[in-house]
Amino acid sequence: MREHLVVVDLQHVFGDPASEWFTPRFAEVVPRIAALVDAYSPRVTFTRFVAPSVPVGAWRPYYERFPWALQPATAPIYQLVEPFIGRSTLDCPAFGKWGAQLATRLAGDDMVLCGVSTDCCVISTALPAADAGVRVRVVADACAGANDETHSQALAVMALYAPLIEVVES
Repeated sequence: MREHLVVVDLQHVFGDPASEWFTPRFAEVVPRIAALVDAYSPRVTFTRFVAPSVPVGAWRPYYERFPWALQPATAPIYQLVEPFIGRSTLDCPAFGKWGAQLATRLAGDDMVLCGVSTDCCVISTALPAADAGVRVRVVADACAGANDETHSQALAVMALYAPLIEVVES
């Protein structure tokens, strides 16, 4: 079976130490992800978390807590970091990126998943994809979490879904 690499949210908002959403090991995973991108090209999809124009439901109190994040998708905080600037992205105003658009891009391929944050957007993408019948391989050392503990916990939870989800190293 062919594989398609999905790179979750390598954006300034998660890579900038001044951001409230900074992911501490972000810079460590970028070179590993770049090597994966080279290996899987052209079967690569980059995702971006972007704010909705108008938050609804439970997102309203979320953005009341983080009002600075209510910026358009064109804002610098939501842009991909080097060396991925200018890549086409699948944008989503939710943590999980699995849905019809990503399913169409995979076109039946297995998913290889990496990016940030392991304990939020990565796990929120992996679980519904596996539920949809997609074989998911999460590249542990090409993911970074809010901290080492929650990163490890998220990987452990995803490993419980074997054989639908497999946690691997690059």
